[in-house]
Amino acid sequence: MSLADTPGSWPVVDSTDLHRDDWVVALRRDRITAPGGDPADADQVFGRLVLEHPGAALVLAIDDDERVCLLRQYRHPGPGTFIELPAGLCDVAGEDPVETAKRELAEEAGLAASEWRHLLTTYPSVGISAERHHFYLARGVTAVDRPDGFVVAHEEAHLEVLWAPFGEVVDAVLGGQAQEGPLAVAVLAYDALRRRENG
Repeated sequence: MSLADTPGSWPVVDSTDLHRDDWVVALRRDRITAPGGDPADADQVFGRLVLEHPGAALVLAIDDDERVCLLRQYRHPGPGTFIELPAGLCDVAGEDPVETAKRELAEEAGLAASEWRHLLTTYPSVGISAERHHFYLARGVTAVDRPDGFVVAHEEAHLEVLWAPFGEVVDAVLGGQAQEGPLAVAVLAYDALRRRENG
């Protein structure tokens, strides 16, 4: 039995943009049929909403003392102020997500890392969104100047960088104090990886 996902699309009868502007995210409604379905038969055609999103790269940066670099940032849709990882949109055409991750770590946390490891890639809400999250482990972290031209604005102007022991972050996720999804995925994935590699 294969446990691998299978890429591919069912036949799309038509698409309608519900929202599209100059930003990277758009919402559309597709009308689709199952494979072999008759697009002329209204009973076989059904609608699905699709949130178009370029994806994001997220960084679990851990220092030599096993502390995690975290951000505290306001998120209006929550609404609330959430504990998160350094992250950013994969909005540069053709750029490898690890390069996005490196740039975001420097911009948001003022850090660089000498070791990078891909942890995993996930679809956080595949029932409605095309968004993919690319998670990276960054070790050998050092402080760097933020890149020239990087200007903080809006919520990012109030962003707080903090460090916490890895075990405390795991406890905060499992205890429900830190509920942001990508943080939980990265922390629990790395915890599982450490357990496997350490026997």
